[in-house]
Amino acid sequence: MSRVGKEPINIPDGVTLTVADAVVTAKGKFGELATKLSNHVDVNCVDNQVKVSPTSELKRAHEMWGTTRSNINNLILGVSQGFQKSLELNGVGYRARIQGKELVMQLGLSHDIHYPIPEGIKIECSDQTAIKVSGADKQQVGQVAAEIRAFRPPEPYKGKGVKYIDEYIFRKEGKKK
Repeated sequence: MSRVGKEPINIPDGVTLTVADAVVTAKGKFGELATKLSNHVDVNCVDNQVKVSPTSELKRAHEMWGTTRSNINNLILGVSQGFQKSLELNGVGYRARIQGKELVMQLGLSHDIHYPIPEGIKIECSDQTAIKVSGADKQQVGQVAAEIRAFRPPEPYKGKGVKYIDEYIFRKEGKKK
């Protein structure tokens, strides 16, 4: 029995959810998102609630039960509230700015890094060392934040690099004389 899967999902005001041809589509103030359903689960919308149930007692059906429920919940949260990740640049001379449709970063390399902002993602730089990635699709927001972080991951000796705002960097002691 899936603890995640058996919880119903409440649909907030301003969000419309449609289920047709094994595709769930959610529309809200942040846009429209869709996900494909597995044939191992059933999705029913009743009284502003969505219930997901397995179609059989197969192991694969129970695996997809909670996963499908989480994916539908992420669709609803994405179109109603959106998702965001915050990144921080630590290091002397490390800067970020928005230039047109690109994020331009100076990360201690011999050249600037130009990262094109994908469709459906909004990137803000409140100051030179803070980057906020936001959007409706949770997977895409996390992927863009991970790609930005991968340009210069934080190192354990001085903590220089691009890190998530809530990430803890395990610091190592330097070499002894």
